[in-house]
Amino acid sequence: MHDTHTQITAEQFAAQTSAILTSIGEVIDGKADAVRNALVCLLAEGHLLIEDVPGVGKTMLARALAGSVDATVRRIQFTPDLLPGDVTGVSVYNPVDRQFEFKRGAVFAQIVIADEINRSSPKTQSALLEAMEEGQVTVDGQTHPLPEPFLVVATQNPLEMEGTYALPEAQRDRFMMRISMGYPDAEAEALMLRQRDSVNPLDAIAPVADAAAVAQLIGWARAVHVSPAVEEYAVSLSQATRNDPGLHLGASPRATLQLVRAAKVWAALDGREFVIPDDLTDLLVPVFAHRLLPARGVHRAGTQPVETALNQIIERVRVPLAARF
Repeated sequence: MHDTHTQITAEQFAAQTSAILTSIGEVIDGKADAVRNALVCLLAEGHLLIEDVPGVGKTMLARALAGSVDATVRRIQFTPDLLPGDVTGVSVYNPVDRQFEFKRGAVFAQIVIADEINRSSPKTQSALLEAMEEGQVTVDGQTHPLPEPFLVVATQNPLEMEGTYALPEAQRDRFMMRISMGYPDAEAEALMLRQRDSVNPLDAIAPVADAAAVAQLIGWARAVHVSPAVEEYAVSLSQATRNDPGLHLGASPRATLQLVRAAKVWAALDGREFVIPDDLTDLLVPVFAHRLLPARGVHRAGTQPVETALNQIIERVRVPLAARF
């Protein structure tokens, strides 16, 4: 993708992103953090994993994002009998031309909603890996590029629920962020009952940006400045997870890279052209938590050992001085 940073101003970036956030917010009541994180993933060229119980609006958030930016969207319902070819596509023999033709799978869209991703087998889940990492699909030795921008929004039910498979570590590491929607507060839930009895709020969404505008926003965010001191701070946070006695598996180098990418968008959304340490700490739990594993014996009922360890790391790791970023 070309660097389109020169084509828009800070004011245009703010106006465009604010319009997208407002548009999604009209459908997703009272979930400003989840909405902002979804936009950060799109503009940081990452992927989003939404983990929560059924019925709290996970798919609605993905559809609202797709409707607000004029993007192609496909939804894949992951089930135990879903095959890898259903996701990526298959080669089909054409008897007239006497050659194989590639029939595109559901992953060929700019925003792919992978619903209940942990209900299908690990083999089918892994069909998404190449697409998420490299923006392409290889079938029978032929490589097919995916459209840009490309965002996978996956939803999954908590592991305790019946019929779920744990996502492999390599798959979880491909997601830039994992967020939880949480239940709506009483006011938002009552409002939803009044509004949605007669009308689907998604019908009212009109795109406020197209793929070219999203490419410009991505280019703008990519050009946000990260000083060496802030880079060192990001590395220190990652290394602290690898040395933490409460964690069995620490953050990968990919996690560090994605933390910095997400922080650039976070800074840009706050109207800054440089990243500050607070951007990294604000994003540390959503970007790191799903990649880490607690050490054996650390898990106690009612506690979240990984989030606790990350919050302790934020307290412990030295923050660079303001003069250096």
